[in-house]
Amino acid sequence: MEIRGTIEGLIFRNAENGYTVAAVDAHGMMITAVGIFPPITEGEEVALEGEYKKNARYGDQFVVSQVIVAPPKSPENMVRYLSGGLFPGIGEVTARAIVRHFGLDTFDIIEFNPSRLTEVRGISRRKADALADRYVELRQMQRSIMFLTQYHVSLNLAIKIYKFYEDLTESVIKTNPYKLVEDIDGVGFRTADTIALSMGIAKDDVNRVRAGLRHTLDDGANRLGNTYLPYGQVVAMTLKLLEFEEEQANLVMDTLESMEIVGDVKRINEADGGTGIMLAKHFHREQAIAKRLIQLMQEAAQYHFDYEREIDFFEKLYHIKLHPKQREAVSAAMNNGGVVITGGPGTGKTTIIKCIIHLLEHAESSYVLTAPTGRAAKRMSEATERVAKTIHRLLELTPKALNVSYAYNEDNPLPADVIVVDEISMADESIFYALLRATRRGARLILVGDKDQLPSVGAGAVLADVIESGVMPVVMLDHIYRQQEGSFIITNAHLINKGTLPEPDRTSRDFFFDYTDDEAKMLEDVVQFCTKRIGTYLDVTPAEIQVLAPLKKGDVGVNHLNEVLQAAVNPPAPYKKELTVGTALLREGDRVIQMSNNYDVEWTREDEGVVTSGTGVFNGDVGIIERVDRGSMTVRVHFEDDRVADYGADELVDLSLAYAVSVHKSQGSEFRVVLVVASQYNPMVLNKNLLYTAVTRAKEMVVLVGNKKTFQYMVRNKRTERRYTALVRFIKELAE
Repeated sequence: MEIRGTIEGLIFRNAENGYTVAAVDAHGMMITAVGIFPPITEGEEVALEGEYKKNARYGDQFVVSQVIVAPPKSPENMVRYLSGGLFPGIGEVTARAIVRHFGLDTFDIIEFNPSRLTEVRGISRRKADALADRYVELRQMQRSIMFLTQYHVSLNLAIKIYKFYEDLTESVIKTNPYKLVEDIDGVGFRTADTIALSMGIAKDDVNRVRAGLRHTLDDGANRLGNTYLPYGQVVAMTLKLLEFEEEQANLVMDTLESMEIVGDVKRINEADGGTGIMLAKHFHREQAIAKRLIQLMQEAAQYHFDYEREIDFFEKLYHIKLHPKQREAVSAAMNNGGVVITGGPGTGKTTIIKCIIHLLEHAESSYVLTAPTGRAAKRMSEATERVAKTIHRLLELTPKALNVSYAYNEDNPLPADVIVVDEISMADESIFYALLRATRRGARLILVGDKDQLPSVGAGAVLADVIESGVMPVVMLDHIYRQQEGSFIITNAHLINKGTLPEPDRTSRDFFFDYTDDEAKMLEDVVQFCTKRIGTYLDVTPAEIQVLAPLKKGDVGVNHLNEVLQAAVNPPAPYKKELTVGTALLREGDRVIQMSNNYDVEWTREDEGVVTSGTGVFNGDVGIIERVDRGSMTVRVHFEDDRVADYGADELVDLSLAYAVSVHKSQGSEFRVVLVVASQYNPMVLNKNLLYTAVTRAKEMVVLVGNKKTFQYMVRNKRTERRYTALVRFIKELAE
């Protein structure tokens, strides 16, 4: 079905990257569309393709699937188009003069013979060229986006593709649509493959095989955290992805060899004698990490003061007595270019950091405190009463077309003698590589974290690999130093880490069990805990209670829990605006989480009257929706570190409700109350590390809700999915 009309017959509202449909048809029917469309201005001919659908909230709506735009045909619409704001320096008076002079040939003149525009009074050759360039750019953008949408590419993604390739969009796609996989973040193999096959590209085309191999390696990194995969797995997984028969394995292996020749992939020797395949970016990063860690250990300057005596002074100053292991950790940090300090909750890691800071300040050494996430950095700041920043913020991230860059790097290192990193288990290969590049020669690196936490969401196993490599001293803290009288959280966390499920204890005031096999009862109990029961027992608000679940799907998975909790904790009200994004409903007052890194989102932060700004929101950032604007399809989010960001329609897909989050997403965070909900068996997910990580997120209370057998299985399941990484091997090879 199609609706046609000029722009004055349809209402389009301005959005940052174009215009969003928010229109009413001739019968008063609401017209909605998903995403942002190419720049459209008053006067253009617009056709909306789509179909009428029932909306539960708004009734019948015309849902747009495609927008077709053509230049205006009437003189009045031509004037409105030219003076609509898309052409700098062209107001209504100038636009009327152009149309009066050239009539219906106006746009042919602008596009094909712009020098004639100087015939109009007030238009210089420079202005004529600028007008023509802008007109051609807009038409090309619209043509490119329409070209892409015919292959069922979403409009948001089409704009993203055009921004990268610009006027080469059609040429690149027609030549090799699989280039999208390499060049455009968010375009996976299946999207490119759909376009390619619909264009008639053969299934055994070498570009398709190459893209399939890249996807196999990328998927292994993004989904499973591997920086390489065994050769046999790469071939087998790619054959399955491409739907090839076994006899086509030679084509895959030959293509892999050609990728190795041109440097797209690297072949490494595994410790067991096998062969591994790495994407070049992971190979170079892990090689660079290995080299830099060895340099740090060799080049650190020595301190020439009696730090043992100063540790004694620190103990007297704060009326504490360091455990021998804590003292060992502080001494190792002062004596070496790098050190790993690892231990579970309550083992004194924060006290060690405070003591190290005390010594550095005494020695007048410059230092920085950092952590992988905003929440972890905030906790570090509160504990030390010193400024701590996320690694991204510390390095001053700058978005780039293909990647990101940082203001601080090997050419402009951080002006710090010592870098202290907390929650290092959360750091993936990419961010650790960036941090090491920015660490100046002769500096010290102090890595603090819990080796038993879940590994990073991103590729790599930084903490585990550094410990295994032996490149720097490792101090493992095993003495429980911090535990409130009557508190069971830390005690039970250590029991879980040892493979024992704690038993209910009637004397406990902060660790509770709510066992049930009925998933409907689990949901009901979670709602009651969040809205009533915990609040009457402990002075907390629902916003201070975090529900954690191992799985996203299922009746008690993250997704359904969020729907139920949103309705209970933040129900609809006349004064709350809301917006539907795909299948999700976002409402003012909702707690939301950023689901992937987006380096383009702009934010501002006000601190004591000083406003700063920047770009970039990151996977795991949590905030509250302050404002919803349905007209412009924008949402304003106030994050926990006080950044405020406005999300455009094409960015909202990265936001998800955060009343419940996965345990992985909770890493580095601390909540007053944690509810851990588990029902279903899944050997790949449900293990001891996951339950241990969930429990150690709680500050004042833990409630385990779910099937007792599931929790028993988790503590017994010590199996963790092996990550294929080459860092240990590279460190040992370079050290030799």
